[in-house]
Amino acid sequence: MASSPMTSSSQSPRPTRPNLAFRRLRGQRSPGEFAAAVRRAAREIDEQVSCDARYIGRVEAGEIRCPNYAYERVFLHMFPGRTLTDLGFVPRSAVRGRGARSFEEAPDPRTTSPMYAPHETEGAYEPYDTTYGMYEPNDRYDPHEIDDQNHEESDVQRRAFMSGGTATVAAASLGPIGLAFSGVAAAADRSVRRAGEAEAGALEEAVRKIRLLDDRHGADGLYRRASTPLRAAYALLDAGAARQATAERLHTGAGELAISVGWLAHDSGRFEDARSHYAEALATARVAGDPALEAHAFCNTSFLARDAGRPREAVRAAQAAQFAARPLGSARLLSLLSLREAGGWAGLADRRGCEQALTRAQALYGRGPCDADPEWMSFYGDAELAGLEAQCWSTLGDWSRAAHQARRATRLQDPHFTRNLALYTAELADDLARAGHPDEAAAAGLRVLDLLDEVQSSRVQTMLAGTARVLLPHRRASGVSDFLERHGALPRSA
Repeated sequence: MASSPMTSSSQSPRPTRPNLAFRRLRGQRSPGEFAAAVRRAAREIDEQVSCDARYIGRVEAGEIRCPNYAYERVFLHMFPGRTLTDLGFVPRSAVRGRGARSFEEAPDPRTTSPMYAPHETEGAYEPYDTTYGMYEPNDRYDPHEIDDQNHEESDVQRRAFMSGGTATVAAASLGPIGLAFSGVAAAADRSVRRAGEAEAGALEEAVRKIRLLDDRHGADGLYRRASTPLRAAYALLDAGAARQATAERLHTGAGELAISVGWLAHDSGRFEDARSHYAEALATARVAGDPALEAHAFCNTSFLARDAGRPREAVRAAQAAQFAARPLGSARLLSLLSLREAGGWAGLADRRGCEQALTRAQALYGRGPCDADPEWMSFYGDAELAGLEAQCWSTLGDWSRAAHQARRATRLQDPHFTRNLALYTAELADDLARAGHPDEAAAAGLRVLDLLDEVQSSRVQTMLAGTARVLLPHRRASGVSDFLERHGALPRSA
């Protein structure tokens, strides 16, 4: 399905020059270890960046000539007294805006005809931007800055959008600033132009942005708007790519986006939609021969099967994911997949099978992170390990052990990831209620209610509703009536 390589690309990127100064600053640390240090430094100054080993590699290779403002603040915090130039970057003025373009970089006037403009911008909206209320006014995350993409690349994408054709209209739909066009289907009737590096980069950035917004706000408010970028992603695949490497990036990006959109459906209670999206991702993985994408698709399929009451399917999907993931060399990935298997065994009331999978998950997790860990697994840390184990014990009816692990998860969770904090606290409230501690359960439930202004997750709301039913006979216990009253006052749509 991938198009054959061609000698020329739809983009002509300037030759990159390695950033040796940045490489020296990394020292003996691996790219993954250095990325973790960047994320820690970001939290110290209340910044939010999704740095991973791939980003560090792109900086060191010279692909990112100047970081965005969020990364700039983090790097200058990490290396006080140094400037961006000292870190091996070029001045921002050299890569941003029209003045930075040479004559050779200017758009070809033959490709910038305004004849398509009225149709391409009709009905445009910004699905992941501030106009839809996803960011608070004092939020330090700048939606017009891109965590893993520099201004030079943004200019390339703007020029690509102006050139028309299916691939470029689709790329504009995926753009991090969020212009999504309602006429992607109509664009297929226009002249087809092969996708290039800019379109692949826009697709990858759309996946990152969806994950970041889900971590912060939950899935309910995102899912309705995520279908447009997904349609655009598959329009890119239909358009084809000028190079084999780009075609592989497009397949992986489209599959990862299908999984992300599937997760938004999953977390907002639309199980059949989620199942369809995960199946689409799995098909894309098989077509592309991408074992990492296949493992991710099976991982989410297992999680969905558990939640949908199909525990045997959950076990089989988790085992298939492990089979695909073994050659990838990531112990953390295998650990997560073992937890997915444990969840299935718990649903089958197979305590021994569950305990064996949990033991394997903990041993694999104990090997630590490595460069082979997938980017999408950034959520998987000590808190998630404890939270998933809590869910297993809860399914088995061991409420005390479940509450112990859920409490650990709430303590270990980074407060920046509001959705997960709400999820673990809701799990704790339910486990405490069923373990016979109504006062503690109510206190935890009230903390979740405080987070619902920021989080929209049907999963969390469903868990709270179950806790409220368990606590109804305990109205006289301390705090329970307050919790029930506040929970009862929630809008029905919540």
